[in-house]
Amino acid sequence: MANPTTNYGFVMPAATDLVTDLPADFEVFGQAVDTKFAGLTVNAQTGVTYTAVKADGLNAIVTMDNASANQFRIPTDATYNFPTGTTLLVYQKGAGVTTINAVSSGTTTVSSAGAVATAPVLAQYKSAACIKIAANSWIVVGAIS
Repeated sequence: MANPTTNYGFVMPAATDLVTDLPADFEVFGQAVDTKFAGLTVNAQTGVTYTAVKADGLNAIVTMDNASANQFRIPTDATYNFPTGTTLLVYQKGAGVTTINAVSSGTTTVSSAGAVATAPVLAQYKSAACIKIAANSWIVVGAIS
């Protein structure tokens, strides 16, 4: 693939490649798809604050491993506009608790169990899924308190 472009982490053949390298390019692309969906990529975080990035919405799980209270933060659409339906998986591995909230609470809404005013919290060995349901609007489901 002479001039590949990337789309969701996959290498796509350029239009000119399709004429000369079609079988080989599709084999490479197919292998990349198989590899990407074979399992979750683990994004291990050990700090006290982590803000989700594009890669976290692409078949990944973020592990929060800190003995102190920590935060998993969801950015505003202005920072990174995750597509509606994106699911961010979070697992609290460390002894501290993980609070899931928005980077900018006045702009982005993160709720759980209905319209709960307080941010969802994960205890050790608990996980949750943050699902984008509309622009700047997320719900959190899972082992939250």
